[in-house]
Amino acid sequence: MQTSDELLRKRFSELAGRAEVSGKVIVSDFLNLHEQSLLTVVSCGVPVTLFGGFDGAERKAACFGAAALQDAKDAADFRLLRIAPANPKFADALSHRDFLGSMLSLGLRREKLGDILLADNCAYVFCTARAADFLAENLERVRHTTVRCAFVDTLPPEAEPVLEPREAVIASERLDALVAAVFHLSRSEAQKLIAAERVSVDSAAVLRADALPKPGQILSVRGHGRFRYDGILRETKKGKLRAQVSLYV
Repeated sequence: MQTSDELLRKRFSELAGRAEVSGKVIVSDFLNLHEQSLLTVVSCGVPVTLFGGFDGAERKAACFGAAALQDAKDAADFRLLRIAPANPKFADALSHRDFLGSMLSLGLRREKLGDILLADNCAYVFCTARAADFLAENLERVRHTTVRCAFVDTLPPEAEPVLEPREAVIASERLDALVAAVFHLSRSEAQKLIAAERVSVDSAAVLRADALPKPGQILSVRGHGRFRYDGILRETKKGKLRAQVSLYV
């Protein structure tokens, strides 16, 4: 029986073949960071460009046959949808999970949706044109709040993700040491989060506390936040390591 990763690699090869035969750009669904990493081990034979709707997007589609970013943008034809409370004064405080849950409850699959960004109790969602049209017509409530959907051209500055550089002193590059240092936890608390599958690296859950994240990978800890691991800056006089991370705030 093939694993989900093997099936996805096979799908990538099929899309690459279609692009090569047709001479057109063929676009995949939105991919999380782990799925994007699988592209590196697929011999496509055609150029591939990742595009998620805006600079810094985490979820991106693979555009097979796109030799440049503009080619990917033209082929992907993504839409940006603003989902806002109809009456802001009486709206619930809405979270990323609230918006995502309401969209998925309508029958949409997660891979049809890109990043969901929040600002002023509104969500800005990058999605395929068909998904955007479906949401604009059918999404009426998020939790107990009546919402309105509208197409917008650009992402407002306040919704763009912000990375705050930080340094952390760690005993080693182990996953539990990094998580503990960044979120001010004990090593045992970090290990419990890992064992409970609440820690992921590039969107894939990691169950080994001694796993060694690589620079550039995104670490997410459910209930605490996420950060990009940027690597080791230097060794301290006491023999510990000073690590650079970028925290999503």
